[in-house]
Amino acid sequence: MEYAAVRDDMVTSLEHDTKDVVHDPAVADAMRTVPRHEFVDDDAGHRAYADREFEHRGTRVLAPSTAARLVEALHPEPGNDVLVVGVGVGYTAALLAELVGAQRVHAVDIDRRLVYDARRTLADAGYGDVLVDCANGADGLPAYAPYDRILVEAAAVRPPRALRAQLADGGRLVYPEGAHRQRLVALEDDDRRDYGEVEFAPLLVEGEQASAPVRNRTVREDRERAAKANERRHGWEQDWIDWDAR
Repeated sequence: MEYAAVRDDMVTSLEHDTKDVVHDPAVADAMRTVPRHEFVDDDAGHRAYADREFEHRGTRVLAPSTAARLVEALHPEPGNDVLVVGVGVGYTAALLAELVGAQRVHAVDIDRRLVYDARRTLADAGYGDVLVDCANGADGLPAYAPYDRILVEAAAVRPPRALRAQLADGGRLVYPEGAHRQRLVALEDDDRRDYGEVEFAPLLVEGEQASAPVRNRTVREDRERAAKANERRHGWEQDWIDWDAR
């Protein structure tokens, strides 16, 4: 199935005044090139190029307009070293690979299943040189630092200190800031720019990801503690206390 025409229509709609999220010609070219259908469900077909989200393993595949806003805010330049935190299925990483070169894109996700899926889909789409590792996003990927650009695809009240430390001089960090009400923010040296309202899931720590194993010991402990709590009585309920003698 040929998708070039529907990719072109998708980008044209994102450039139009009604959406107005794609302004950089390089971003437009990247979105016209990356085969988005590789990153969504196999049966999506042409729907992969509609401006809508998809769900995959408890995470969302960003709508094209949202991905475009992130990339435009990041403002990557050819030759930049880029880190993507919360890579998900890898679509945004593929766009960045078109812009800076696949070997310069590094990505992490806390969910190991998503890491495997992102590696596979990126390879199938022609971006196998993108490095994807399983790590706590707040820790970044220090082995390949510093980065000229860091993109966080999860919300945080403030940027994790480790990510700020992994920025190169003059580097740019883009992340959704806030808890319930979020703004897309870009930080570069002392400059801070606001790119409007967004809505993202929070940045997770180990144990919160969808694939986190449930330890039998924890389940057992919870059950035992609940039983003890039910048996526990307050002092005035204890029949072995002789209150009259006190």
